Amino acid sequence: MPIDPNIAIGAELPVQEFTWTSSDVQLYHLGIGAGARPLDARELRYLTDGNPQVLPTFATVVANIHATEAPKVSFPGVEIDLAKVVHGSQEVTVHRPIPAEGSARTTTRISEVWDKGKAAVIVQESTTTDLDGNPLWTARSSIFARGEGGFGGERGPSESVALPDRAPDFETSVPILPQQALLYRMCGDRNPLHSDPEFASAAGFPAPILHGLCTYGMVCKAAVDVALESDATRVKGYRARFAGVVYPGESLRVRIWEDAGRLLISATVPDRDDSPALADVVLTLA
Repeated sequence: MPIDPNIAIGAELPVQEFTWTSSDVQLYHLGIGAGARPLDARELRYLTDGNPQVLPTFATVVANIHATEAPKVSFPGVEIDLAKVVHGSQEVTVHRPIPAEGSARTTTRISEVWDKGKAAVIVQESTTTDLDGNPLWTARSSIFARGEGGFGGERGPSESVALPDRAPDFETSVPILPQQALLYRMCGDRNPLHSDPEFASAAGFPAPILHGLCTYGMVCKAAVDVALESDATRVKGYRARFAGVVYPGESLRVRIWEDAGRLLISATVPDRDDSPALADVVLTLA
């Protein structure tokens, strides 16, 4: 059986220790579209040599940013073909601004396994500290494994964030380069679903798709730029559910509502009748 929840739930994954530099931060920011306004001083804060500001979404890639091989979905009680897996949701909470360089340690456990019938959802929770044990960020993420449900587990909760019934306070369009996925994969996610047309076709897509975490980072950056004056230190937390595929060469329509210490965000693809890209997007202010 590919999934055994009795083994998986509560299982701890190997501890990760890693180091990053300001060049890694710059590469990540370029991977999510930073630098499109090269004469804008606020835009260049993401790419400053030595001490760039760091978006909290950098936390989602930093542990594996130097990886050069495709990931494997192989955990205690979980063994799944990579072609069946897409990202389900992602949440990051930073306990202080992420430094432009440093070393850290991440501990991760599988917290939940849900049986959605035709699919399974595996939820991981992680805590990251510096090497002295001071907290840096915590994260929660889920993966959606098509065709892996039906093992008799609980279906799990279904939650959604209602958007205000009024015009957004901010709205912006985010262009996606045709080579965006090829650039973003340099941040450590070498899943061929995002680069190999034949692999993407075998997985049921007409072309390689953009990494969900690339969309996640691009939308966060857009919100920081238009609603927070490009100041990444004002972000305490950021979460989203991956609601649909995005293809390189498209664009994102990002609408933002201010809501009592947080931003509620909608991200859609206008090129395809505003089909959803991210849903239940909440940015919590520091």
